[in-house]
Amino acid sequence: MGNGARMTRAVATLGAVALVATACSGGGSGGSGDGESGGDVTLEFSQWWEPELPDGEFRALMDEFEDANPGITVELLSGPYASTKEQVIAGAAAGTMSDVVGLDGAWVNDFAKQGAIADLSSIMSDAGYDDSQLVSQVAVDGSTYMIPVVNFVYPMFTNDAVLSQAGVAAPPATRTEFADAAQKITGLGNNTYGWVLPLSLEAPNGVQNDVMSWVWASGGSMLKDGQPALVDNPDVSSGVEFVADLWDSGVVSPGAFTMKEQDKVEEFTNGRVGMMIDSLAHVNTIREANPDLKFSISAIPAEDGYTGERGIPYASWGIGISENSEHKAEAWKLVEFLMSKDTNSQLSSIAHAFPGNTESVPDFVEEDELFGTAFEIYQNGYPANEFTGLPVAEQLMRDFSEELQRALQGDQTVDEALAAAQEKWEAEF
Repeated sequence: MGNGARMTRAVATLGAVALVATACSGGGSGGSGDGESGGDVTLEFSQWWEPELPDGEFRALMDEFEDANPGITVELLSGPYASTKEQVIAGAAAGTMSDVVGLDGAWVNDFAKQGAIADLSSIMSDAGYDDSQLVSQVAVDGSTYMIPVVNFVYPMFTNDAVLSQAGVAAPPATRTEFADAAQKITGLGNNTYGWVLPLSLEAPNGVQNDVMSWVWASGGSMLKDGQPALVDNPDVSSGVEFVADLWDSGVVSPGAFTMKEQDKVEEFTNGRVGMMIDSLAHVNTIREANPDLKFSISAIPAEDGYTGERGIPYASWGIGISENSEHKAEAWKLVEFLMSKDTNSQLSSIAHAFPGNTESVPDFVEEDELFGTAFEIYQNGYPANEFTGLPVAEQLMRDFSEELQRALQGDQTVDEALAAAQEKWEAEF
């Protein structure tokens, strides 16, 4: 995969979203010390992953870990994102976070600054762990606090039938090709549009997935030395100007200012838009909702003439260790187990996600042509989500969306929007 330089770059660029997120916090400051199955140590592991996986699959992995590590019992604390996010945040503030915790990258900076999660760089060093096998790491002030276990990438989806009807021979690879395809698709009429852009302020992750993704796809960055760099940044200005040009040309599906990610997926699934940027996690959802829909996956188009590696947006199931855990060594064993080649391959396979271990390969990439294509895109690019690890990442997205909406409405220029967003971001940093 050639991940040496790519991993280094990913560490620098990983900045949130995800699409699914966290779990119930533990009731204490770590494992109880008395395993329910007679073990010496019980590790509490709070996460949102188990409900997202086939019944029993994640528990089976924990059983495998326990068999390989006599004396350690894993107690899974599982729950959906909507009902458990606040509990995890409350646990971080109260010092009652579980020993091992599933993390959304958007929370990492705040948790690290609170002292709620442990410095994994130090733990890996003490354990003699070779971190070159990790696809990426999420760092704050130079130290790793979260490791992405599996990644859900956001490539471009194109409706094969709509593109064919519009006379577009293949998914666009450049911005010029994309704009041309969007015009031709919109020209079909019947309330069909070329592209869909969710900019809801309530759920502002469209800023990272659907706007800033154009910057990352051409190797650009919205940061400099870890600080906001929206102004006097040709990469950012050209990417946002491209989005504004698409808006002005009328190829964007109506309702963008209140649209959320799930609305975007519905528009594409029902054939009302020809192209969208979306999570690979929605492939099976789309297939189940509309079995007759034929669609393709490709890399997000880059600037004309760009030949470098393309950043691809992603959301992760991240993992960390509680700073208050009394069993950090045992907790690290569980993290190391999940990041091992074979286990990571197995977990990414059942999650239909891409692995966090550079040597792992999920089964589905060989069984499903669409996923296989997406895996090639993943291997040929680098995971890019600069909001991961930033302070109040969701608010940063909301700030940006507010100013972008004003620009799209004609109340200010793109440069003015970037300057206003920069000012807000600097106050948040």
